[in-house]
Amino acid sequence: MPLSEHEQRLLEQMERALYAEDPKFASSLRSAGPRPGSRRQAALGVVVALGGLAVLVLGAASSLIPVGVLGFLMMLFGSYAVVRSMRASATAEAAPTAPAAPTPPNSGFMDRMDERFRRRREGDDSDQ
Repeated sequence: MPLSEHEQRLLEQMERALYAEDPKFASSLRSAGPRPGSRRQAALGVVVALGGLAVLVLGAASSLIPVGVLGFLMMLFGSYAVVRSMRASATAEAAPTAPAAPTPPNSGFMDRMDERFRRRREGDDSDQ
């Protein structure tokens, strides 16, 4: 869905403010390629995987093992690109509804389980 004129103006103002505040960061964002969750990356992955399938079949039909291996690797790489793109877009779309309790990012499995158990006993069931 396209942005309205008002939303486009607001976005442009925010971009100018970001560029004025931190030009190095803003230029690094502009030069960045497509996001990991982009549809273009998923489509490219599908094309590479299908091309790999064709190369694999060609290699098997002509009894050329290196060609078949190349086709398999193409299929593997294309499938990886599609899965990575789907995971990134699913992660970007999933927004937390309620803030979670602060847990240190490097805490161990048992620490996290203890924290969940403590929250359940206190009646805070937002984790489920």
